[in-house]
Amino acid sequence: MTNATMVTEFLLLSSPDGWDLSFLYFTVFPMTYLGTLLGNLLIVTVTTADQNLHTPMYFFLRNLSILDMCYISITVPNACVNSLNGNRAISVAGCATQIFLVIFCASVELLFLTIMAWDRYVAICQPLQYPLIMNPQICVRMTLATLLSGLLYAGVHTGNTFWLSFCQSNVVHLFFCDVPSLLRLSCSDTTGNMVLFFFVSAVAIGGGCFTLIAMSYFRIFSAVLKFPTRSPGKAFSTCTPHILVVSVFFSSGAGVYLRSSATSDTLQDMVLSAFYTMVPPFLNPLIYSLRNQQVKDAVRRVMGTQLFSGK
Repeated sequence: MTNATMVTEFLLLSSPDGWDLSFLYFTVFPMTYLGTLLGNLLIVTVTTADQNLHTPMYFFLRNLSILDMCYISITVPNACVNSLNGNRAISVAGCATQIFLVIFCASVELLFLTIMAWDRYVAICQPLQYPLIMNPQICVRMTLATLLSGLLYAGVHTGNTFWLSFCQSNVVHLFFCDVPSLLRLSCSDTTGNMVLFFFVSAVAIGGGCFTLIAMSYFRIFSAVLKFPTRSPGKAFSTCTPHILVVSVFFSSGAGVYLRSSATSDTLQDMVLSAFYTMVPPFLNPLIYSLRNQQVKDAVRRVMGTQLFSGK
């Protein structure tokens, strides 16, 4: 028998019982959102305007910044608006859309970070073949393949989630819809969903990408330390921002999706989910701007050109 969704809407939780989180919704969330948009927009502008940054590495960085602006825009503005007007309701279609977009952005970001690690490996360990391996056509194809993979991945998880019946509580204990929260509300057997989401996603996909990234940097550092003439300082300076971004993304994601649901705490869930959806997009432009000399030089050149043109 086909499962049917018996609820017509879900109620998002603005604050756990006994906690007043209005400070977050009126100050921290809007400021973080604005900072994320401005920082990533700066990265997009600089990597587009400066000819010196028209390389595969900064092509993917530009895509990552665009993705981060979309990622944080899925959850934060809606949470702030709901806090202002007191409307906690979200339709089933709206909840499904939010889940689809969050999974899509998170999975595509993970794939972009993996590609960027491989790009650094080819640039440092195979410099003579780099123009051939990372030519513009291949970069565009990898981007399209990543986007299509993200669409398929998000579609499978969203479809499997809303194939379930929701006939118990309709209160989502977060400020946005996500798969683990909805699985707790379902009155259907969610074993298959949990296996697919937690084990296949976290272990196979997340673990696979993490392994590829770790192997890329292991080979990079091995090659640099073996041949000191390759300027280890320059190699480390180009890799450090990406390593920091990967660390933030993986640590925040692991905190959200690998925690035990049996010991789940509502306030802890909200804090971890806010960290996962807001901190990586906010920190990415800061890390790449402050730790990457090429980006800092490009910002000075672009800003200098704009000031000169303004005169």
